Amino acid sequence: MSRFTVLWSVALAVALACVAAVPALAQAPAVAPAYKAIERPIQDELIYFVMPDRFANGDAGNDRGGIAGDADQHGFDPTHKGFFHGGDLQGLRERLAYLQGMGITTIWVTPIFKNKAVQGGPGQRSAGYHGYWITDFTQVDPHLGGNAEFKRLVDAAHARGMKVIMDIVTNHTADVIQYRECGISGDLASGDASQTCPYRSLAQYPYTTRGGIHGEPINAGFAGDAPAQQTQENFAKLRDPGFAYTPFVAPDEASVKVPAWLNDPIYYHNRGNSTFKDESGLYGDFAGLDDLFTEHPQVLAGMIDIYKQWITEFHVDGFRIDTAKHVNDSFWRGFIPAIRAHAKAEGIPDFYVFGEVFDPDPKALSRFTREAAFPAVLDFAFQSVLREVIADGAGPRRLQKLFKDDALYADGSNGAAMLPIFSGNHDMGRIGHFLLQATAGRASDDELLRRATLANALLLFSRGVPVIYYGDEQGFTGDGNDQDAREDMFPSQVASYNDNRLIGSKASTAGDNFDTAHPLYRAIAEMAQVRRDYPGLVRSEQVVRMAGKKAGLYAFSRIDKTRNEEFLIVINTEPRKETLEVSVGGQLWNRLIGEGEATLRAHRGRVRVEQPGLSYVVYRATLAAG
Repeated sequence: MSRFTVLWSVALAVALACVAAVPALAQAPAVAPAYKAIERPIQDELIYFVMPDRFANGDAGNDRGGIAGDADQHGFDPTHKGFFHGGDLQGLRERLAYLQGMGITTIWVTPIFKNKAVQGGPGQRSAGYHGYWITDFTQVDPHLGGNAEFKRLVDAAHARGMKVIMDIVTNHTADVIQYRECGISGDLASGDASQTCPYRSLAQYPYTTRGGIHGEPINAGFAGDAPAQQTQENFAKLRDPGFAYTPFVAPDEASVKVPAWLNDPIYYHNRGNSTFKDESGLYGDFAGLDDLFTEHPQVLAGMIDIYKQWITEFHVDGFRIDTAKHVNDSFWRGFIPAIRAHAKAEGIPDFYVFGEVFDPDPKALSRFTREAAFPAVLDFAFQSVLREVIADGAGPRRLQKLFKDDALYADGSNGAAMLPIFSGNHDMGRIGHFLLQATAGRASDDELLRRATLANALLLFSRGVPVIYYGDEQGFTGDGNDQDAREDMFPSQVASYNDNRLIGSKASTAGDNFDTAHPLYRAIAEMAQVRRDYPGLVRSEQVVRMAGKKAGLYAFSRIDKTRNEEFLIVINTEPRKETLEVSVGGQLWNRLIGEGEATLRAHRGRVRVEQPGLSYVVYRATLAAG
């Protein structure tokens, strides 16, 4: 695809304007003084979401994870987008200065646990480079460097005043359990597990004392959300795991899972593949992955013990919990308080826990904060609206509606302020891809850069905890979702990555992409500096001042009553200059960052802003005391 030909003059002009507005940015140290990260409020964090296998290769000696054979055994094939590429925890540790120079304060890593190296039928084989096919919940995958290397990473991050969040899984394990009715040696060879192992419902295949249709039915609250009946005594009645299918495990994998209790099929639902509709979303196998019987008290206790140990041994600062909506609420009401209490006892008073609820509806998201004990959930609603407004040309009124729904979350706007917000990720794709997709690739280099910068401005200055997806700061775009959005930061050998059009750079993923002069890296760093300099930008009330029905201007304030400060953020999503007048509390407004006039003066409680096309600005004013 085409590369950028005209860009640096525009980028330089914007950067110089920002430096003029905030002189301290030019002298900002690459590494901030270390301090106790544990004492920093979660709203102050700038999170970097990273897949270690695709970030940096610190030790080529672990590329095959110590496994003999070919790629179908060890999973390493740097030319294939679905296999291990060689990145590891050492490589991540060695790049902490790069992250801190961008203003990152917290690192969120995809699951680092030991995975089943390769899964899938012929023609559909891929590797566990992403970390979600866990066999051993007590060990770091050898492809990534092992437990000692993870300890070195966490310690190094903490020494720099940075936090580390682990991505964890409780819903499922790797695909080890098979079903005899599915013809493992026949039909499953096609890889079409959804056809050969369809979900079998509770109504048609109830839990019985002996399993299957031959035992005595037991309908005593095993499924769903009935914690009063989810006791060891009650579950002891289920002596046979063949509730709907007849599960079995190949002899060479009979003891592959750790802890050992995970090898017993009685602790799994064994109902076939989920359709992700109705009850199958809770009890079905996620694309063949073994779905844990999370209603079972042994599973709850076992998972609590597993993850308490990671806190005790490594002193991590939080958990992102995968596939949260595919687990019963009563599990979360037991798991999350136990984990947070343990973290507090270990000296981590505000252990950050947030769940992945893949749904753009605030009503669906907020339910997990009200009914399932989650302090926060990933804000897929924010991501959806950001994409509509910045990439698809929708009116900013969508943002106003989104933030109005903050009242739905537990503790209202205070709870919404704890939500991680993001512009794209490893599952749905990158903001760069959405920008290209919206114009079928016809947008100019300058427009792409400006819109990507707007996305980051909305991300860093809105309510919530901003998350940068690795590579976005280097203008990565990808070709879509899943494997197509998981490029290498180090020189890639994947052809479908290396032909991508990047934003803000003439480079490609075939080379090294840790450019601290990249315009998006610098833009994020400068925004992060302003966030650090003015805590009221991140720990304050948010008020929407103006949001048009059509693409164009969006203005909102962050009001810090404790410091008598108001910040006015204006974003223009149209290519032409737009003018607005909005009501504000302050009189004299100074530009902190972005494009526009250096100072503004309010008249009768209103301020007039002329905003250049595809740009943003942040102003500050002191409010009258009282």
